[in-house]
Amino acid sequence: MITLLIVLLGLFFPTWTPHIKGEQSISTLEQVEINGTGHEIMIRGIDSSNPILIFVHGGPACSEIPYARKYQKDLEKQFTIVHYDQRGSGKSYHFFEDYSNLTTDLLVEDLLSLTDYILERFNQEKVLLVGHSFGTYIGMKAIDKSPEKYYGYIGIGQVADVVQSELDSLEFTLEQAKQEGNSDDIEKLMLLQPLIENGEVQTPRNLVRKYGGAARLIDDNTDYLTGFLFNPEYNGLDVIRYLRGIHVTQEVLLNEGAKHTITEIVNQVDLPIFFVMGKFDYMTSVNAAKNYYGSMEAPVKEFVIFEESAHYPQFEEKEKFTLWLNKTFDELQNGTAEY
Repeated sequence: MITLLIVLLGLFFPTWTPHIKGEQSISTLEQVEINGTGHEIMIRGIDSSNPILIFVHGGPACSEIPYARKYQKDLEKQFTIVHYDQRGSGKSYHFFEDYSNLTTDLLVEDLLSLTDYILERFNQEKVLLVGHSFGTYIGMKAIDKSPEKYYGYIGIGQVADVVQSELDSLEFTLEQAKQEGNSDDIEKLMLLQPLIENGEVQTPRNLVRKYGGAARLIDDNTDYLTGFLFNPEYNGLDVIRYLRGIHVTQEVLLNEGAKHTITEIVNQVDLPIFFVMGKFDYMTSVNAAKNYYGSMEAPVKEFVIFEESAHYPQFEEKEKFTLWLNKTFDELQNGTAEY
């Protein structure tokens, strides 16, 4: 009986996000209906009147709500930060909802509707949009469709030409495997090379991670595990939702992103854009993002490399990222940002 009670408590305990001190602070975790379905939204900040950041998570279907709070304490001093689980992801996965027709266009509509909701709720005119990894695919399509809603766009681990990025990942991973003399890894990568070159498969993510092409200064898998087990934002049932969401939605969205590369969809935008890359990122390669940046037309644009990180510079070098973001946003507000 005690064991059953413990299991039930783990599955169903009420979830929340810890309180932030201050009369004007905000720290909420709530389910809100956006564009016809429930979305889980976490909002945190010392002063709810501060400028707003909306983060668009990657994956696809890999919510960052379980652990993002660990890395954003300093950002919460200057911004009101909004994380949301995308349709079919994490706490926004609903067991009896049909996701068979899920597309990135629908996720873009969700994001635009969420933006409208946040603007009205906080009585602000614009927000700053930040996409990470596959979230940059959603973010780029959103700013292309409705640039007037945003001060600017920051793409962290920016998605670009998928085949080029995967070839860069293959080259890096294969070279690292050769340097370490790992014959099994070398054989596996060589067998996959023709499929990667044809855009049929990705460079195995477990090998990209193994050789430091995903993270250098953090362990994101451990962050997830710790968040699932010990942070109050997710309970056991939410973890099941998270895993189910990945299973149901990730492959179809990745296939869409590979078939309809973002470089062919968005090449000109009417707001400032910033591509932020970790030097050692081989989940979404720096070279592919740099080439995409070169083809982009925007009133202001900047390509930023963080020298010690890989796919998660906002977490791996959080102090430097916070300083850069504060400076960049000040320049946007003051009209001093330049190419």
